[in-house]
Amino acid sequence: MGNLYYGTSPEPIRIPDRLLSHLKVVIATKLRRSESFTLSWTHVDGTPGRSTVWLQPSIPLRFVFDSAEPEQLDSQTLKNMADMANSSAGLVVAFDVDIPAAAPATAPATRASVPARRVPMRTAA
Repeated sequence: MGNLYYGTSPEPIRIPDRLLSHLKVVIATKLRRSESFTLSWTHVDGTPGRSTVWLQPSIPLRFVFDSAEPEQLDSQTLKNMADMANSSAGLVVAFDVDIPAAAPATAPATRASVPARRVPMRTAA
């Protein structure tokens, strides 16, 4: 489990390393373009409810990973997350869903190769 530190809060948001690696790429890309958006998730630590944070370039953000080795990223998952981050609902993720293994470097990932039930996000209503 990695940690996402948001703003000046000393309390991290605990996120699995694989999901955090994908979030880092999507968030960094959006913030590099000066694009603000929301990130929402359902609590999985035993507390009821859900949380949403407003991400913008001026708010401090730090990603801390438990693993020293970088995760292999799945291009379809990144695309799905980026599309969701661009929507009015913002990026909504589920911390308890596995991200598919990255496609081999010689074969491009296709939508058909990523089962919808395994994409680590939920669509907003």
